[in-house]
Amino acid sequence: MTNILPQLLGYLAFIFLAVSLWVNNDIKFRWINSLGSLSFVFYGILIQAFPIVLTNGVLFAINMYFLFKIYRRQEKFDLVEFRHDAGLIPKFLSFYQKDIAAYFPGFVIGDEQNEIRFVVLRDVVVANLFVATVSSHGDAIVKINYTVPKYRDYKVGRFLFDEGKEFLQHKGIKRIIYLQVSNADHLKFLKVMGFKKERYEATECYMKHI
Repeated sequence: MTNILPQLLGYLAFIFLAVSLWVNNDIKFRWINSLGSLSFVFYGILIQAFPIVLTNGVLFAINMYFLFKIYRRQEKFDLVEFRHDAGLIPKFLSFYQKDIAAYFPGFVIGDEQNEIRFVVLRDVVVANLFVATVSSHGDAIVKINYTVPKYRDYKVGRFLFDEGKEFLQHKGIKRIIYLQVSNADHLKFLKVMGFKKERYEATECYMKHI
């Protein structure tokens, strides 16, 4: 068992570091990379390879420093409405087409009169695209609520459903409803944001009252 433990830690560290290189979110990269570095620290201690301990100890400290900066960073969020024929939107949809299809398959921008359409800006960068059909009763049926990969740290969602709550209510929205959720990561996001499984016109959905 004593001989196996260092090997297991070494393989675990390798897996963490390899996975961290695949993620496209800075926070996820830092956390997963930190786990890899920490695993290598313990691996180095067990085999008494102190250069490994030193190198990965420094890498772990660097990751912690940048995570601290990320969580302390003050960012500016804004909501900006757009028309269905806004020139930027087709370019945005085209650029993220493949990823959008994984979360909101079949989405196309429309020109319905009862739609609400806006983007969420994060430090003046488009971080999220939101389109929903709003009924006369205040039900917003979400057609798309897409956040670009690098900003999937829940900050956009918290801004939208907390600070942006007054904006949504001003638009007459009382409930936000997802009739279909086909992506596991998106379902996790909805649960973190407080959406509950309910029924809407005899259809199972995920809903949030605002």
